[in-house]
Amino acid sequence: MNQLLRTVSYIFISTLIVISFSLQAYETAKPWQLKTQDGQLISLAQYKNKPVILHFWATWCPYCKKIQPTLVELQKKYQEQGVELISISFNEDEGTLPQDEINSRGYFFITAVMGEEVAELYDVRGTPTTFFINRKHEIIFKTSSSNKADPRLELALKEIIKI
Repeated sequence: MNQLLRTVSYIFISTLIVISFSLQAYETAKPWQLKTQDGQLISLAQYKNKPVILHFWATWCPYCKKIQPTLVELQKKYQEQGVELISISFNEDEGTLPQDEINSRGYFFITAVMGEEVAELYDVRGTPTTFFINRKHEIIFKTSSSNKADPRLELALKEIIKI
């Protein structure tokens, strides 16, 4: 009985989430441009017509470290639909090398550095904060959760890949 109740609750909550995604008027993701650790320019405009997971993080953040494997898994699972995972590092100590840290964790997504202004532009209050942005560059979902079992993550991803 307990399993049945959990299953019914999950289906009910998932349905409510999907309905809420469908009824929202979405905010357009603000354009930004930053540099990567090696000095390459990166901008949201480079990902025109692509669904984007935009992840704000810091190397010192234990919660970021907790959620990143899930974001990487979701990106890989939906890479054929063009999903890109981009991160923006901010509030770092001087001399910190965020891309090296990402790579040492076994991940190879791009991270922009010195993203304080973009974090402010997106009203990011802390780490981690992750945005799911659709092909029209509309923000579908924003979360500051590090709960890797949160069903809203994959539901948001399914929403951003829609054409």
